[in-house]
Amino acid sequence: MARTVIIHIVGEDPVLGEMEHEPQPSDTFIQVSNLRKRDGKDVHYLSPGVQTVAFPWTRITFLEFMVDEEERGKVIDFFRLD
Repeated sequence: MARTVIIHIVGEDPVLGEMEHEPQPSDTFIQVSNLRKRDGKDVHYLSPGVQTVAFPWTRITFLEFMVDEEERGKVIDFFRLD
């Protein structure tokens, strides 16, 4: 099952994509499909029709793995009362 991930790339705005599995310590790159901007628009540096992209770890600052609807019920959100 693909997980949605926010990818923070050096010198670029964060982008969204799907990853089939979490990266392993031995991986030298990540493979991401359905890459798009956070607002859903196309990423300007990709050619039309690209489905999968591989980024080397040297270009990645960090990854944020988003929870799906099933996991959402298990996540405790913090809130503040004024």
